[in-house]
Amino acid sequence: MASGNAAQLGVGGTTRRERPKWLKRFFANRSAVIGLAGVVIVVVVSLLAPVIAPHDPAKQYFDGLTIEGSPLPPERPFWFGTDLLGRDLLSRVIFGARISLLVGVVANGAAVLIGLVVGVAAGYFRGVTETILMRVTDVMTAFPALILAIALAAILRPSLWIVALVIALVNWVWIARAIYAQVLSIGRREFVEAAGALGVGTMRTLFKHILPHLVSTLMVFGTLGISTTVLLEASLSFLGVGVQPPTPSWGGIINESQSYFLNAPWLVVFPGVAILLTSLSFNLLGEGLRDALDLAERR
Repeated sequence: MASGNAAQLGVGGTTRRERPKWLKRFFANRSAVIGLAGVVIVVVVSLLAPVIAPHDPAKQYFDGLTIEGSPLPPERPFWFGTDLLGRDLLSRVIFGARISLLVGVVANGAAVLIGLVVGVAAGYFRGVTETILMRVTDVMTAFPALILAIALAAILRPSLWIVALVIALVNWVWIARAIYAQVLSIGRREFVEAAGALGVGTMRTLFKHILPHLVSTLMVFGTLGISTTVLLEASLSFLGVGVQPPTPSWGGIINESQSYFLNAPWLVVFPGVAILLTSLSFNLLGEGLRDALDLAERR
């Protein structure tokens, strides 16, 4: 009995807190852990880009092209080769991680915020508010996200923050519908009805009884959505309406290298692999969080 009690005590006799069960389930999921490791690598690379990049990503090196003026293949000192202007591709891919991650986090964060406000307002206040907000959501859903993003980006002046805003404006609809459905379900529970019967104010009911039950959903959308925003940013940059040169972005690197697809395939392979692995990592992380948190909610 004493040994059992001792196992629950930490240093100095304090009780050692156990990890939440959903967190244990998350780390028991191998795919989720792999996704988390990939996300950590992308974040570290983007934060330390000026330190780990071997060359200046914007500098055109005199020895970065062949005698014929073609890009160099992967070799020392350019481990990923060079692009059509003689710039180090590895450095541009590393700095491109900053752009993709920044756009992904900002755009998805804005989309989650818009979707949260619209979904909660429509699901809680009902009536005319619900009708207006959900009909607007239905109209936005009718437009393909990529086509709508291209149209908005073409109308506005393309830049880093405009691209993030455009992606947020086309991605919030799915979040709003999911939040709306969940708020409708929560609003029918006894504790919410009891709060209304006791005269609890609207804001207190929202922040005390409804929003805490949306945390798991927001965590899942906050990770899964970054994968979508990274792909959408790369698509816009590839089509020429995203982040503009000379700022390095993965989609922009592929766009600049279209005429060298066959002669210099490394110009497409390396940024393409970076897009694939980043999106896959956030997808695996989001799926792992969803599985762990959904099971916790059911229990």
